[in-house]
Amino acid sequence: MTDTQPAKTAKAAKTTSAAKAAKAAKAKAGNIRVGIGGWTYAPWRGTFYPDDLTQSRELDYASRQLSSIEINGTFYGLQKPASYEKWFEQTPENFVFSLKAPRYATNRKVLADAGETIERFFASGVLLLKQKLGPINWQFAPTKKFDKEDFEAFLKLLPASIEGLKLRHAIEVRNESFQTPEFIALARQYQVAIVVAGDSDYPQIADITAPFVYARIMGTTDKQAQGYSTKALDAWAERARQLAAGTTPGDLQTYATSPAKTAACDVYLYVISGFKERNPAAAMALMKRL
Repeated sequence: MTDTQPAKTAKAAKTTSAAKAAKAAKAKAGNIRVGIGGWTYAPWRGTFYPDDLTQSRELDYASRQLSSIEINGTFYGLQKPASYEKWFEQTPENFVFSLKAPRYATNRKVLADAGETIERFFASGVLLLKQKLGPINWQFAPTKKFDKEDFEAFLKLLPASIEGLKLRHAIEVRNESFQTPEFIALARQYQVAIVVAGDSDYPQIADITAPFVYARIMGTTDKQAQGYSTKALDAWAERARQLAAGTTPGDLQTYATSPAKTAACDVYLYVISGFKERNPAAAMALMKRL
């Protein structure tokens, strides 16, 4: 045995140990999905979509470059059951959609009156997405202020499951009055996620309140080929990793004490708004990092 062999053996053992630790850390983290809002946008043709791709195949293509898409059309009106069936059939088995819930449920003075609208939404064909149905994003107007009784009445209306299909709910609030521990406690009580607003003028609340995290980042610009700088993409990728491990990154705003015990969280991160033409490039750059 030469003098270098023990050193090589020690180095190999250290490498194996590091690999095992990395594997264990990954096993303790939730799944991270990255996507965009919608898939029909003319400026994406020739930039994101190949020139010769027909419009009817855009979802098929987009769902194979990304791991999730947030459907925005459901915010403005009910979709047909046939549409949900088609979306299910055109996407890979492990693909997931998130849906923006109808504005008629959230844009109202008394949220307790939203029950009929919520029931109509879930009866419209949403469940035809089956296992590809991800979180439902209930977005509120910037003028909607926090009122504990009002919001608790709304959260009580959100079904935990329908016909055996478990549902995940996220609430996107855009008024500074929600930046309070009382709201965080309410969200945790009902296991709903608070949408994390990234790189925008909307109030940010990054407290983890559910078994998953829903983030919408809105800072893409036309000055970067990938929408974001390399440094910014690296930062969001690292934040996603920390959130998946159940830890809130120190550079995101929180308003309540974190639970003593943290659990892994699935992360849904969408590149939304900003310079929309660059959003697919930013999302794919994040996926490569993750």
